Order: sequence, then C-alpha cells, then structure tokens
Amino acid sequence: MKIDSINNGIVIDHITAGKGLTIFELLHLNELENSVAIIKNVPSSKSGKKDIIKIDANIEVDLDIIGYVDPGATVNIIKNGAVAEKRKLALPEKLTNVLKCKNPRCITTVEQELKQEFILTDKENRVYRCRYCETKAE
Repeated sequence: MKIDSINNGIVIDHITAGKGLTIFELLHLNELENSVAIIKNVPSSKSGKKDIIKIDANIEVDLDIIGYVDPGATVNIIKNGAVAEKRKLALPEKLTNVLKCKNPRCITTVEQELKQEFILTDKENRVYRCRYCETKAE
C-alpha cells in the first residue's frame, strides 16, 4: 500500500492501534474539504502496530483531544515536504466540549449553553470529572 507524502499539513503519528478512528471522529476531520488519510495497523518497531492520520492542510487541531485519546501520540507539522515542528502530547488538565456529563441532574443538562468541562482528577488512572457535579467521565 502506498500513501503519498504531504507537502504542507499535519501528520498525527504513533497513535495506539485502533484509536485513529476515534481521533478522526472527535476532531471532525470528515468535515474537511482536503484529503485526510487514516492508516490503521501500520507495523511499528516500538509498539508492534500503530495508526497514523495524515491531513493535507494546515489547520488547527485540538491537541487536548488527541492527548486525551492517546497521550503517546505525536503531532508533526509538515512544511515544504519536511517536518517543521514535532509536538509531544500529554493528558490535558481540562477538556472542554469533548465529553458529555452523564448525570441527569447536572446543571449542564438544564443549562444547554454551558460548556461541558471535565477536569483531570487522577492522572495515573486517567480519571476526568465534571467541573459542575464531579461525576466521573465514562
């Protein structure tokens, strides 16, 4: 299989195998007019297999979403066919409008205009809790 290189754009690399589609959906990459390639189960010397997403456009991507789904992923900014910048990710301290609170009594279910905010409360176990009612994210 041959996937062409991109001249200017973004490559999300070292995604844990099977998580590429989740990142694609959460970033709403299906709404782009530009080419986007999701490459699944690519052989990797470090992890056995990995996913890669190539975006043939210089767009802003939400690094917090990528870090939430897979903090081990890297984001490469490509300019003129070469890596101009490489960003390492980590679990974000706060997520806004990525998760929805499941608590039916949470104020976010009544006040629809409120942002859905979740705070990282346990980094080791990757636990996020609603900012308003402290319900654990699932």
